Amino acid sequence: MHHNVVETVLGAVVLIVAVVFLGWAYSRSNAGDPGGYQLVASFDRVDGLDTGSDVRISGIKVGTVLSQSLDTDTYRAEVRFSVRDGVQLPTDSSAAVVSASLLGGKYLALTPGADDRMLGDGQAITLTQSSVNLEDLIGRYIFSGGGGQQGAAGSAMP
Repeated sequence: MHHNVVETVLGAVVLIVAVVFLGWAYSRSNAGDPGGYQLVASFDRVDGLDTGSDVRISGIKVGTVLSQSLDTDTYRAEVRFSVRDGVQLPTDSSAAVVSASLLGGKYLALTPGADDRMLGDGQAITLTQSSVNLEDLIGRYIFSGGGGQQGAAGSAMP
């Protein structure tokens, strides 16, 4: 009987530690509503930008990508994101999908404009720059004769 009580208490302690750990992990994970106000931007391509990706100004995280959808009228990617309260963006601000490193990972980079009017909740950023696909750039360089050898061999043929 004494053996069962010890096992029950030990099991309860393990469960409490697991619940505390899950609560701590959830609070650190940026899950849930990040707060602030929401903006929208449309792009031709958003390759590598995921829901939950950072929104940054000058490299500092100021928000989170909330959702992505396809506008079936224009066939452009529509990205909805949050910006924390206290960070006001002028109406002529721009947004770009930028690589965090060569290994992947993209984020939304915002560049504040100079207009006196500020964007409000639900408004759109109209100046956007789409994602650059590194594989396409490398392919274009290779197949355009950028290596030098293909261009020289190609010029010898009639």
